[in-house]
Amino acid sequence: MPTLNAIAKAAPLTTVLSNVFVLVLPAVGALGALVTLIQGRVSQIHVVLFAVGFILTGLGITVGYHRLLTHRSFETHGILKTLLLVCGSMAVQGPALDWAAQHKLHHAYTDKPGDPHSPTEGLVHSHWGWLVRLKATDPELRARTGRSDRAEAWVSDTFMLWVLVGYVAPLVIGGWEGLIWGGLFRQFAMSNVTFAVNSVCHRWGSRPFRTNDESRNNWIVAILSLGEGWHNNHHAFPSSAFHGLRRREFDLSGQVIRCLEATRMAWNVKRPDGSHIQRRLTEAS
Repeated sequence: MPTLNAIAKAAPLTTVLSNVFVLVLPAVGALGALVTLIQGRVSQIHVVLFAVGFILTGLGITVGYHRLLTHRSFETHGILKTLLLVCGSMAVQGPALDWAAQHKLHHAYTDKPGDPHSPTEGLVHSHWGWLVRLKATDPELRARTGRSDRAEAWVSDTFMLWVLVGYVAPLVIGGWEGLIWGGLFRQFAMSNVTFAVNSVCHRWGSRPFRTNDESRNNWIVAILSLGEGWHNNHHAFPSSAFHGLRRREFDLSGQVIRCLEATRMAWNVKRPDGSHIQRRLTEAS
């Protein structure tokens, strides 16, 4: 296994810096959160900053990056799309169009060579390790993922601005503890929940639908990830705006999309027909 020094020498400077923001700083923030908690320096505003930041950036990833941008499972107004992608950018998981390109690779080569975070290379690789090897997204790959409008391109091109906003806002509101809880620790929690969909949900859970991969539904990950943990459902119906397809499969992101649809802020919402779902369940039984 290559040493960290070898990886650092082989990787472009931008990749090393990206891993600092994605892996190192959030871990420092998690440690800082633990220290401030032990010292009794955590106030209500810090907890609120964490919770609000977690929900907003989480929905930015699940509703904005994933279901809207990558899978085009619904359409919405340009302003709302921009807000969702900005919130997703503050999760610090990469520019929106690059995230979409990498995720489409996952669907094209799920659990096979070519899958960016294939679990066949081990749990650690599918959770964190793939990020160390990750290279900047090829512009041609980004272009092949489909059309992109001005809002999508602009938010992707200004990614680092929104990363900084995600750090500065809680700092201004709650001081250094606000930065730790509402910025770094929030990022650590949201990132690991997202990564758990890649790792845990391809290893542990139920498989109600027959798919050509190891995707699984994991209810614990589903709750933490705002609905993304119904991962076997998603691989069975990747264009669906809703990942919780059956009763008791709570999908907060799907509920948000339903609210947007009910208020006419979302349209052309894709959902599988009930008979189609039942037929796929029957085939898998």
